[in-house]
Amino acid sequence: MAKKKTRRVAKKAARKRSTKHVPTRGLYGWITHTELASHDPQATRTWCAEVFGWRFRPGMQTPAGEYHLYAYSEQGGGGIRATGAGELPGSTPFVHVADAHEAYAAALRAGAQSIAPPERVMEGVTIALVRAPGGVPIGLSGP
Repeated sequence: MAKKKTRRVAKKAARKRSTKHVPTRGLYGWITHTELASHDPQATRTWCAEVFGWRFRPGMQTPAGEYHLYAYSEQGGGGIRATGAGELPGSTPFVHVADAHEAYAAALRAGAQSIAPPERVMEGVTIALVRAPGGVPIGLSGP
């Protein structure tokens, strides 16, 4: 009888673990975050809010400066950051994946080049950056 109860508790715990990320499962493969690199992040933020109606959340301080977080829908948003030395302004799409480490490895096996290996940026969020065949930078974001 004790074994049955132990199995039942283990199955219940496994179900909880397996459904932990269920709310975002339907977004796997979607671009859910777009990062904008700007020579003047504050001006870009003000312009995007005025022209597109994007809502900004409190920013995050990073070693490179403030990262302005925005949302354009319930499923998508991104961030605006300062360009790095020698970097041109631009945007990078981040695709939502079930596992950033696995997606990164699969991307490399399929011919992508590494720009930045998986790195945990906050609880539950790991990002990586690859250059797809043809030279296009693509971000990967997931647990």
